[in-house]
Amino acid sequence: MRIQSIELKHVSIPLKKPFKTALRTVLSAEDTILLIHTDDGQTGYGEAPPTAVITGDTNGSVQGAVQESIGNALIGEEIENIERIMDKLDKSIVRNSSARAAVDMAVYDLLGKRYQTPVYKLLGGYRDRIESDITLSINEPEEMREDALQAIAQGFTAIKIKVGCDIQKDIQRVKAVREAIGYNIKIRLDANQGWQPKEAVRGIRKLEDAGVEMELVEQPVKAWDLEGLKFVTDHVETLIMADESMFSPYDAFKILSMRAADLINIKLMKCGGIHQALKIVAIAEACGVECMLGSMVESKVAVTAAAHLAGAKKNITRFDLDTIYLLGENPVIGGVETQGPVLVLPKGPGLGIEEVKGLTDI
Repeated sequence: MRIQSIELKHVSIPLKKPFKTALRTVLSAEDTILLIHTDDGQTGYGEAPPTAVITGDTNGSVQGAVQESIGNALIGEEIENIERIMDKLDKSIVRNSSARAAVDMAVYDLLGKRYQTPVYKLLGGYRDRIESDITLSINEPEEMREDALQAIAQGFTAIKIKVGCDIQKDIQRVKAVREAIGYNIKIRLDANQGWQPKEAVRGIRKLEDAGVEMELVEQPVKAWDLEGLKFVTDHVETLIMADESMFSPYDAFKILSMRAADLINIKLMKCGGIHQALKIVAIAEACGVECMLGSMVESKVAVTAAAHLAGAKKNITRFDLDTIYLLGENPVIGGVETQGPVLVLPKGPGLGIEEVKGLTDI
């Protein structure tokens, strides 16, 4: 099974409501779908969303990276030679992590098809289902309260609250949600780099002193400020998770060597795909640190790829793969199935993606 060609398409999927964070507001998923075709007629699926404010990637940059660099390096390669393919992929272009992730997941899709095995079993097969949290956009406290109650009604037992704009207002938001949902539901905060270190410590301590239980706070400070991240981690009781600070295996090693965070959030679009993510999981496990598996604003193609990785590894203990619950429609046939907040991994070979409807030419 050899790589014969790489094809790029576009998919547009409206969200049910605007997705608001400290960094951006998103109205729809406008993603690049990548298809790798092999000489024996198989197709592997991948996806790259444009997340310029986090990864620096746009649809244009993804397409350019694949068409001008990555594709030329991989045509003719045998899918079974996974280490060789990933080495050539990484050497073909620096950064451009979303483009590399799209190619990576399509290759793993084909590898699973080659051996007639689901990807999660190929990678370890620890579990065949995972339970995701769901994210509340930054809005007025009253609206976030209602969104939280709706999430609980759908069966979610963990809620991620987007904060990071105004810390006093953020405290009101978190208190409003906690008062509405009680204490049997986990609350996770995600500041998306929105606070200063001392400000973050003051705000988190206020919530702790008020008895607002939080499982974790994600990326409270700027991505580059590892000293600030460590300052927050060292001065609060709540677990602190690194997200935008953590792209590569090297980032994971540095953060964990410094003890700058208690947890790390892996996203395929940050690290460049499953192959690099496996290295990060191994580093974290060696350090005794658990991982979350998260996602950007993605269709079920990329979410399914992330879910396969999440299902494969024991040390991935938290799951933030909720984008498919935020989409207004689902053009993807196959992939993970949802049972309330639970994502059930497909039993078929590869990623289990059969088709993506509504694709348009680029």
